Amino acid sequence: MILKELLHNLDYTLLKGSEDIDINNIQYDSRKIKKGDVFFCIKGYSVDGHDYIKSALDNGASAIICEKEIGEVQVSALIRVEDSRKALASAAANFYDTPSRKMKIIGITGTNGKTTSAFMIKSILEEAGYKVGLIGTIANYIGDKKIHSERTTPESLELQKLFNDMVEAKVEYCVMEVSSHSLSLDRVYGINFSEAIFTNLTQDHLDFHKTFDNYYNAKLKLFKNTEDSIINIDDGYGNRVFKDAKGKKTTYGLNKNADVFASKINLHPRGVDFKVNYEDSNELIDLKIPGKYNVYNALGCIASCLNQKITIKDIKAGLEKVQVPGRCELVTKKYNLDFDVIVDYAHTPDSLDNILKTAREFTEGRLICVFGCGGDRDKTKRPIMGKIGTDLSDIAIITSDNPRTEEPSKILQDIISGLDSDNYVVIEDRREAIKEAIKIAKAKDVIVIAGKGHEDYQVLKDRTIHFDEREVVGDLVKELF
Repeated sequence: MILKELLHNLDYTLLKGSEDIDINNIQYDSRKIKKGDVFFCIKGYSVDGHDYIKSALDNGASAIICEKEIGEVQVSALIRVEDSRKALASAAANFYDTPSRKMKIIGITGTNGKTTSAFMIKSILEEAGYKVGLIGTIANYIGDKKIHSERTTPESLELQKLFNDMVEAKVEYCVMEVSSHSLSLDRVYGINFSEAIFTNLTQDHLDFHKTFDNYYNAKLKLFKNTEDSIINIDDGYGNRVFKDAKGKKTTYGLNKNADVFASKINLHPRGVDFKVNYEDSNELIDLKIPGKYNVYNALGCIASCLNQKITIKDIKAGLEKVQVPGRCELVTKKYNLDFDVIVDYAHTPDSLDNILKTAREFTEGRLICVFGCGGDRDKTKRPIMGKIGTDLSDIAIITSDNPRTEEPSKILQDIISGLDSDNYVVIEDRREAIKEAIKIAKAKDVIVIAGKGHEDYQVLKDRTIHFDEREVVGDLVKELF
């Protein structure tokens, strides 16, 4: 590709050399540069790509795209842009021939519910006969092909390649979780979404966004780049999104004033059934995932798919067969036990509150919760989650959860700092904490292991170890019974 074609529709200044040179590939990691590549200097929070220009040139870069003064360099082309992140997103789209325009893209954002909603929509669209791609926290999918996911929303270069792979595989719809980080960092810059779903907004990621207004405004970017907005009008921020969003708007909730709403909700241990009401019609939906919050997730997906002219028959069938790894997942079905163990990804105050209230609704005995808080993340939520975990459980076992570079003991101290109850114990080792929960469980008790869900690893200070809680529970059942 000619450099000029790569930079089509970008505002830039040619500082040196020619824009008519051939380039082979795009990189923002100097270690991946090969002869003839373009190096984009991206300013990060701990690393600045401008500091690695020499490394990129040593590895054979033909062109440098920067946003700062860098002095004299020997290179075939030196380009300056105002914002190298946006430039990378646009150039990556050009490099792969704007693949996002060749599919319908449905984006989902919110503090909680993104993953479940993405799996629900994928199931519905596949039921309707479409080939579907999915980008999200658990994994990326091209149809049935599962691809490892490094983060909820990939960097723009990897994202555009993934879009291109989907187009080549004849994918018609891409359903993607859109994180607040990706919106703030312009990973999805320039993508026009067919639809955008707002699930909810509660405390999370303030270590990154600093203020709740920053967090909200990051999410709002998605609704200014979509044709249709699907909004949870029952959420505290739903009305604000409705006011600020552009284009067509569809609301959902439990309120009859919503465009799509639920009634006759029946919660039970293995799921929830409800009637979905829209226009002058209604239909009974029987979800195999429990919890009122999953009614909300389903409603957003129903509204989205109705807008896409999917039949209610296919919507119902798709929803009723969907299973989401690590989201209120019952892991003791295959064991002959008189108590249940549920694994859930809940790692925010709101999601922990949701899963414990959901479990309480079908717990006949005691509710035992095993939870912690991740290191190098929002510290302000730790005492809040400590209070939620102890208030809503009969017994809380507070433990480690991906401590990363922090000392686990310090994280645990933050969690228990404001507690005045006596229904908890602290066991730093997560396996031992789960073991204690299983040892003390009695007939009709329910154990909720919160925080990791689908994750099969534990991130420690010096290494990442394999840690799949489904396997841990299985091993402990064999050991103890």
